[in-house]
Amino acid sequence: MDINIAVVPVAGLGTRLLPATKSQPKEMLPVGRKPVVQYVVEELTRVGMKRLLFITGPGKTSIENHFDLNGELIQTLRETGKEDLLEEFEYERAPVQYFYTRQRQLLGLGHAVLCAQPFVGDQPFVVALGDSIIGVNAQSDVVRRMTRCFVENRAAAVIAFEEVPMGDVHNYGIAKPSFDSAQDSGDVFQIEDVIEKPSVDEAPSNLAIAARYVFAPGIFEAIHRTKPGKGGEIQLTDAIRLILQEGGKAYGITLRGAERRFDIGNFDSYFRAFVEFALADEKHGAGLRQHVEHLLHRGGLGHDHHS
Repeated sequence: MDINIAVVPVAGLGTRLLPATKSQPKEMLPVGRKPVVQYVVEELTRVGMKRLLFITGPGKTSIENHFDLNGELIQTLRETGKEDLLEEFEYERAPVQYFYTRQRQLLGLGHAVLCAQPFVGDQPFVVALGDSIIGVNAQSDVVRRMTRCFVENRAAAVIAFEEVPMGDVHNYGIAKPSFDSAQDSGDVFQIEDVIEKPSVDEAPSNLAIAARYVFAPGIFEAIHRTKPGKGGEIQLTDAIRLILQEGGKAYGITLRGAERRFDIGNFDSYFRAFVEFALADEKHGAGLRQHVEHLLHRGGLGHDHHS
């Protein structure tokens, strides 16, 4: 079974990143040289996804523009002797088809995934959140490992997890690994339950959902039956719990060392991601590192505008 459809929810408002997101989507904020969503797409196309469906909302047309072919721009670069920039448009030539549909009401991630049902039909599919990069420069094959696990185990769902400090578990959906499978087979485990934003005392582990999922089409029916939570939102985690309660098998795969998740949801994580990707840049990273070290050494960070 070949899983090659990915659904990329990008409808969120990005309110924690205002005013940067007032007139552009958070998924289009640059991290290093590229917008966030381009890293997500490159990760997905590298592991064999052929059809990408973006679940968009108001003010997201720049995402659609970004993945359009721009012949005029390419022609201009050629005519003005800037051929070296053409390789930056490699992503435009990926063998992938792009589709877009609107989430007409912002009713949560579960509802966003439900918007994909007419497109996905009865196929298994990947969900990759459009504001989360996995690994520096998206060098991650976690989705390939997830689809393999899905097929081998005839699963209803496979979910990526990352280890987080226990003090942070209240920010995430947290896995309760099945006792007999916990940590005994490398980075794959069977999931007994998923607890949304537990307190430290309630948390069954420190494994947090990490923005990548593989689902059988049965998830749609589960979302249909999921009652809205606070704010009227339909939570994807609640639909996953419903599948688990009814005997569906779900597996977790833990991110490996270099596959850290960069969640571009607030300025703290955005700034850190930008700095890390910029420092890793082949052309400009070394010079930036010297500059930052100079600023830190002088203790003049934020004051010295001339160095």
